[in-house]
Parts: sequence; structure tokens; C-alpha cells
Amino acid sequence: MTLPGNTIPFWALSLAYWLHMLATVAWIGGLVALVILVLPIARRILEADLYANFLEQVQRRLDPLGWLSLAVLLATGLFQLSANSNYEGFLSISNRWSVVIFIKHILFFGMIAVSAYLTWGILPSLRRIALMRAKGIQSEDTEKLYKREVILLRINLVMGIVILGLTSLARAS
Repeated sequence: MTLPGNTIPFWALSLAYWLHMLATVAWIGGLVALVILVLPIARRILEADLYANFLEQVQRRLDPLGWLSLAVLLATGLFQLSANSNYEGFLSISNRWSVVIFIKHILFFGMIAVSAYLTWGILPSLRRIALMRAKGIQSEDTEKLYKREVILLRINLVMGIVILGLTSLARAS
């Protein structure tokens, strides 16, 4: 069975929607839990060395899930895009739906950039600082990096929430 006016089977589009929602819940849910629950509590009750170790362990668990979610979002999003009757071609911004989708994708790529900087910039620096502390060497950058990390995680969370709002607007268009 295919959708009217579409060559994509109903089951394939349904699967793409389900995987897209599942990846969204995993990624945004992980950000919400991390930013609102886990990090503030851990920061309050753990000493700097334990906090850095805790952060590394959390990153090892969340990073693969986050990057897998991004890959699934990208693949299923492109699939859904091609099936949408409002889609008129790459960078064709001719209706409200395409404007909303364009803004959504700018924010999505912004989230990818922030996530990459956190994964391969901030967190390795925090790990190095933790190793230096374990050897008795203090670093003045620790607090600055922790603050930058929290700010970037919050920015990613806000962008994710805005993306969800834009998705609602696109579906209503």
C-alpha cells in the first residue's frame, strides 16, 4: 500500500516517522535529563575530580546514543522530506512549510556543530584537566570549561526545543 500521490510505501514512511520520533526522544530527552537533572546535582555534590570522572562516564554512555540519534534523524528526515508534498526541491523556499523546514535545518546543523565541539573540544580538555589534577597539577581553566560546557548544553537544549516547535508548525502547514 502506498500513500495517495506518492510512490513510497505506507509502511516505509510510518517506519521513518517512528524512527525519527524515537531518535528525537533519545537525543532531546538525554539533553533534558543531563542539563536539568544530572549535571546540576552532580556539580553540587561531587568534588571536582569526581565530577570530571563522572562526566567522562556519562559522555561514554550518551555520546554514542546522541550521534546515532543524529544519524537516524538525518536519514529519516531526508526520507520524510522527499515524501512531503510541500517539498519542491533543495533550497526551494516558496511556501510557509519550506521556510519552517529551512530554519529547522539551520538549527539542526547548529546543534550538530555544538555537539561536535562538546564531544571533541570541551570534554577532552576536561579529561586532561582531571588527569593533571590526579597528578597534583592545578589548572586555572577548569571552572571556565565547566561553565562553557553548561552554556553549550543549554544552547543545544533550547535549539532542540525550538526545533520541536518548528516541527509542529511544519506539520500544521
